[in-house]
Amino acid sequence: MNANEICKQNNENEHIQYTPAVLAANSVDSIRFNLTNDWNILSSIYDLLVDEKAFCVASQEWSEKIVLFEQPKELEFCFSFMHVLFFLPKKLIDLTIDENKSLTMPEIEKICRQVIKYSVKTSHGRFHNQLFGQMDPYGLAGTWISEALNTSAYTYEVAPIFSLIETEIIKRICELCGYVNGDGIFSPGGSISNMYGLALARYKRFPNIKTAGMFGLPPLVLFTSEESHYSLKKAAHWLGFGMDNCVEVTTNERGQMSVEDLEDKILQVKAEGRVPLFVNATAGTTVLGAFDDFEKVADICEKYDLWLHVDGCLGGSALFCYKYRQLLKGLHRSNSFSWNPHKSMGAPLQCSLFITRELELLPKCNSLAVDYLFQQDKFYDVSYDTGNKSVQCGRKVDAFKLWLMLKARGYGSYGRLLDHALDISKVFVDKLRQRESRGFRLVIDEFQYTNICFWYIPEHLRNLEETEEWKQKLYEVAPKVKELMIREGTLMLGYCPLQYRNIGNFFRMVFTCFPVITDSELDFILNEIERLAEQLHKVINGFV
Repeated sequence: MNANEICKQNNENEHIQYTPAVLAANSVDSIRFNLTNDWNILSSIYDLLVDEKAFCVASQEWSEKIVLFEQPKELEFCFSFMHVLFFLPKKLIDLTIDENKSLTMPEIEKICRQVIKYSVKTSHGRFHNQLFGQMDPYGLAGTWISEALNTSAYTYEVAPIFSLIETEIIKRICELCGYVNGDGIFSPGGSISNMYGLALARYKRFPNIKTAGMFGLPPLVLFTSEESHYSLKKAAHWLGFGMDNCVEVTTNERGQMSVEDLEDKILQVKAEGRVPLFVNATAGTTVLGAFDDFEKVADICEKYDLWLHVDGCLGGSALFCYKYRQLLKGLHRSNSFSWNPHKSMGAPLQCSLFITRELELLPKCNSLAVDYLFQQDKFYDVSYDTGNKSVQCGRKVDAFKLWLMLKARGYGSYGRLLDHALDISKVFVDKLRQRESRGFRLVIDEFQYTNICFWYIPEHLRNLEETEEWKQKLYEVAPKVKELMIREGTLMLGYCPLQYRNIGNFFRMVFTCFPVITDSELDFILNEIERLAEQLHKVINGFV
């Protein structure tokens, strides 16, 4: 019996009272007979993405809106009795989930179109809101293939080619890091990669922790700069160190860790009877893009026998650079390294690696005897079953999208693209300096990476005494201009404060491998900020 015959039979027998079991059986049969047709939804998805301008890669498309912004209550759809009774307007998307209501293929396509329509187009050439930007199309192709194949990276048995691909990438990145006999694993984000580093450092110093826990040990302490990512504090919490044992180290003007303060705090911790264990240095801080001096930090770590981890989630792509490779000078002296190709390089989210120079430490720290999955009597070399190195069980095959990108272009191409991004960021700084008389001001004089931080001082705030009240008004400019950017959909830049320096909001422009920005686009960005800020002032004062 086919689906049409089932429907006909149901219509003929509408007067019959079906039991829940019969209704369930009919539903299962209907799904079974229609399942092949259901797969046709996939053939329309790419067209929907193109029709709704999801990518906007070409510069001639950059006039399209980055986002069609609506407030949350406008996007939610609550079709209730009150809506019907009082003819209240329907909201934009029906988010409710029902027990038995199903939709037709055209209705599903309509929903997909709505979701695309009201989402942020992060591959738009004028999206600079995060530390990531436009995707590399080869990475997206790899993502679609790996999602379609829907496997897990725990054993060679279910992910044969993907296991070999992950091993090859880790081998190559270890070589670039200067880890002679290194190891690594793909993880679900940089925060987890940083946590891997802390877990390995703890296990190496106190291997009994794996079975006995931290009971009876003195407090273990990690050190990280005040400019570093918050994931280190979360790691201290999750791994039982306690956030009070995550010690912040001061930074210089550029945001680099002070090695003098690091040593002072190590000595202070030792004097208190706590155990210094781990130092996190950063390759590209989140706000200022600062790179710590890895050589000097490594000297301190070797002096006091501390594990040195480098959080390169943002700046790790400098591994591929030709002009700016020296940003990572001293990386080879670290014990571990985290890197997110989904940031500067344009790999689709998520794509994160943890790398260590300690060859056997990952499996020793994380593996367990899991007889139902990691059997030792398989018919192939079980050393390719890499999943037991991971804290996860099921693990996405994120290696493939990165591998396909590197195969398509060669990793040298990404080095040249990032060199260009760094070069164009310096041109941007020059343009900001040239526009000082028009209200632009840098937060610091020199930036190490592609994060450029600056203020725009509207005309009505210029040539005034820069009191605390004046500063507070200046700090309100970036959030308000950001709101106008999003409402008009013309541009998206982030804004940040530096609270530990008592500095309020400023714009943060981040350059990435994609889009490949030209000089003229820099002028558009600055002109648009200027236009929106002055428009805002006129609106507030009732001139428009």
